[in-house]
Amino acid sequence: MLNAGVSPADCDKLVDGWLSTDLDEWTRRVVRRHFDPETGSPYWLERAKELSFDPRDITRHAELTEFGPFDLDVLRTRDPRDFVPLAVPRPLTGRVWDSGGTTGAPCRVFYTSEMIVHRGVWRRWSFTTEGFEPHRTWLQATPTGPHLIGNGVWEAGDLHQGVVYAIDMDPRWVKRLLRTARMPVARDYTEHLLDQILGVLETREVDYLNTTPALAVALIRRAPERVAVLRGVRLSGTHLVPSVYRQIAKALDGGICGLSYGNTFGNAAGLPVEKDGEVMPYLPNFPQVTMAVVDKTDPMTVVPYGSVGRVRLTVLHDDLFLPNVLERDEAMRYDTGDRFPTDGVANVRPLETAGTAVEGLY
Repeated sequence: MLNAGVSPADCDKLVDGWLSTDLDEWTRRVVRRHFDPETGSPYWLERAKELSFDPRDITRHAELTEFGPFDLDVLRTRDPRDFVPLAVPRPLTGRVWDSGGTTGAPCRVFYTSEMIVHRGVWRRWSFTTEGFEPHRTWLQATPTGPHLIGNGVWEAGDLHQGVVYAIDMDPRWVKRLLRTARMPVARDYTEHLLDQILGVLETREVDYLNTTPALAVALIRRAPERVAVLRGVRLSGTHLVPSVYRQIAKALDGGICGLSYGNTFGNAAGLPVEKDGEVMPYLPNFPQVTMAVVDKTDPMTVVPYGSVGRVRLTVLHDDLFLPNVLERDEAMRYDTGDRFPTDGVANVRPLETAGTAVEGLY
């Protein structure tokens, strides 16, 4: 667990500052940091020699399309520390997190403490705006081990001043079972997860559950009475459709149903759902994370508001720069209007043109 010593007032001040950031100015700052000849990040200094332009000449966020789509295979083979600027004192100390690894070897990303705080502060913001109260008891029933979502124990505990229980969950194992058609074993694994969840819910007073949509549905089927007494459930993952959202919200019997979307690279906080769950929007963790919805055949072209396309994510942390990551998700481009300084995404789901990867319990 990381104790960053960040108070609620600090969190509010940080989010207010981020939301008032000029994105073009922030882009110039981050790109020049990563491409500084003396203190930039080793990977990007190598890549600069192969580029047909000088990244330090970039002045606007829109110009990041010059980099083209980012090759995620690099994150499967390179030392994650190569993406951290040399301006960060060596030797580095911190945590390496894995992507899901559903369609091949996992991508790995090094998180500095500043990156962890950014993600955590935004998650606390979403807890607060959705109505999750501090000083409550949580059960974290999400992937653990190398998966960043498991860091929610710290976010709900330290940053949102709660007490957190947790379970063990290995999503790669259940996905492997499903891909190899070992359905009875996969069902046994699901029951194993539900046993862990109920082992806490039946013996402790828990206010909020943080889990995946699929696991929430499985819990409702097995023990609806345990879900009905919860004050709220927070859902993380991409496999959420309006009918499932409504099923979970109804099972809560008046409790909060919060949402988040993202992965190891970047995240987005849930905004209030609209039209009885027919529109489920998210706000990227600005300015360090931006999301565009792009044409499925032309990833550098953004679709109009209300249209569906592929999610293109850009990471603009001081300590991590990943331009134009093409996600295996599709979404609707969402207009946040005057409320926020960046586009949102809504109704995220697995990309229809992607391979037949099984989402399993996540």
